[in-house]
Amino acid sequence: MGFRRRRWRDLRPDEDKVRVNTAIRAVEVRLINHDGQQLGVMAADAARDVAGRVGLDLVEIAPTARPPVCKIMDYGRYKYEQKKKAANAKKSQHQTQLKEIKLRPRIDDHDLEFKLRNARKFLIEGDKVKCTVMFRGRENLFTNLGRVLLARISELMSEIATVEQSVRSEGRTLNLVLAPIRSAVEKIRKEEAARLSAEAAEAEEREAAVGSVEAAGTEDLGVVEEESAVE
Repeated sequence: MGFRRRRWRDLRPDEDKVRVNTAIRAVEVRLINHDGQQLGVMAADAARDVAGRVGLDLVEIAPTARPPVCKIMDYGRYKYEQKKKAANAKKSQHQTQLKEIKLRPRIDDHDLEFKLRNARKFLIEGDKVKCTVMFRGRENLFTNLGRVLLARISELMSEIATVEQSVRSEGRTLNLVLAPIRSAVEKIRKEEAARLSAEAAEAEEREAAVGSVEAAGTEDLGVVEEESAVE
């Protein structure tokens, strides 16, 4: 089956950062075909003719080289795949969010520990944490308790977080915003990954050991059955 000769598009640099087909200004180019084979240096017109004969585009991939390097490819498909890769990469990137934990000024240690575990999880995931102390009724007369609590939280989380926004009063609440310390968070992630890897290796070793024991038991049973048959 032969290739259909392509009707070239004239993609200019101001419309597309990559020069394609007749937008390539160099007189000579170093050509790579669609299979990745080096075809050497030739006139740009000749390179365009080679690309046209296989129904593909001539794309300038290294414009600063002397002479520029061009490759034969389906440029429309290439752009689509690059756009798809960029979208997937953006989707996989973590978008920092502001998570919130809410507390009462007289929270007990058990509940505080639970709240801080959640805050720690958020920080390790790369999010910021807003710590909000809420006051009701006569508690508004003792806002100093909230400040003491937020100072305590800041100290307890200082290993992995820094204060991005100091204590601020908003209506009947006091707020503090913590941001993750990147180096500390990365260290914890690596340690957690190593721990999970070690646990997985131990589990595999246990399964292998159990399998060996079962195999040995089966062999012993076979020997006993053979001896019984001989008797």
